[in-house]
Amino acid sequence: MFIQTEATPNPATLKFLPGKVVMESGTAEFRDAESAGVSPLASRIFQIPGVTGVFFGYDFVTVSKEGPEWQHLKPAILGTIMEHFMSGAPVMGSAAVANDADGDEEFFEAGDETIVATIKELLETRVRPAVAQDGGDITFRGFRDGTVFLNMKGSCAGCPSSTATLKHGVQNLLRHFVPEVQEVEAV
Repeated sequence: MFIQTEATPNPATLKFLPGKVVMESGTAEFRDAESAGVSPLASRIFQIPGVTGVFFGYDFVTVSKEGPEWQHLKPAILGTIMEHFMSGAPVMGSAAVANDADGDEEFFEAGDETIVATIKELLETRVRPAVAQDGGDITFRGFRDGTVFLNMKGSCAGCPSSTATLKHGVQNLLRHFVPEVQEVEAV
């Protein structure tokens, strides 16, 4: 098994591509070892000192770190991912559900369904694929008074360039196609 790695715009995260489907549908993000208990793979990765976050996309694993340089963490993470996939163990435990919505309800006014549907379609077709290439994800959280609220996950969470991505990329795209959108904020 050969696992490729890719740098992300966030220097504290690295994207690992195992050449296999990681999450058949949705995404899963773990910000600490306790929340990773529902995933045998995430639990194993969190046992590596310096790991602060694990994110699963369709065909990649993004790992966030603090402290040591990647040259010290990367071999341990590669070994852990390889061992996991070679063992045939599931990525998520049987009781786990993909936390694509993070357990939070979406919010928007009753009359804004059409606007929200357009925003979601643009996010799904134009934004999320580009962000997934960088090892992250952006999901819709809400729309109120001209402001779109988005949840940033994986390498996007805490990334130094995420504000620029939101303000110059996503905000300009949404404003162009949806005149009701005035600004975009991360939650």
